[in-house]
Amino acid sequence: MVRVFGMAESGNCYKVKLLLSQLGQPFEWIETDNTKGATRTDEFLRMNPNGKVPTLEISPGVYLPESNAILCYLAEGTPYWPSQKMQRARALQWMFFEQYSHEPYVAVARFILFFLKQPQHAELAEKQRRGHLALAVMEQQLAQEPYFAGENYCIADIALYAYTHVAGEGGIDLAGYPAIGAWMARVKSQPGHVPMRG
Repeated sequence: MVRVFGMAESGNCYKVKLLLSQLGQPFEWIETDNTKGATRTDEFLRMNPNGKVPTLEISPGVYLPESNAILCYLAEGTPYWPSQKMQRARALQWMFFEQYSHEPYVAVARFILFFLKQPQHAELAEKQRRGHLALAVMEQQLAQEPYFAGENYCIADIALYAYTHVAGEGGIDLAGYPAIGAWMARVKSQPGHVPMRG
């Protein structure tokens, strides 16, 4: 059984929990709160020198960090990883987008408000503005196709859903994005879906 070192309120950790649940794969969750220094211990840093969650323990002494790398590893050979070359490339395109153009803004705005509880934070407005830019790109894609790699739900959708569905906790209103709203409903209806909390 794999073990996940993760933090329940983290979108990046939720990605891993969601895919494992949808795969029906048993796993052990080890709550690891990085806001309280749990990822900076010598023991944790031997598993992941970058000191971040999620970190997947595949077998004793074999660890894989980085949420999207974990998604690719777990989805290999399953319907959640597209079988066609172009669809796989498109899935990766959106997963790279998530880490570079989405997560640094949508997730960080949420961190500032939800974790730090600092509505007057100097960077909040700019993070929200850039978050809306990312959401506009997503809205354009989802107005054309039901999922990010085309007709089928895959790990690109999991990667983008994780922080998008809680964007409101960062003061980013999703009301102006009807295609994203419809897509989130499709994601929630997928077999094996579990919420971030609970």
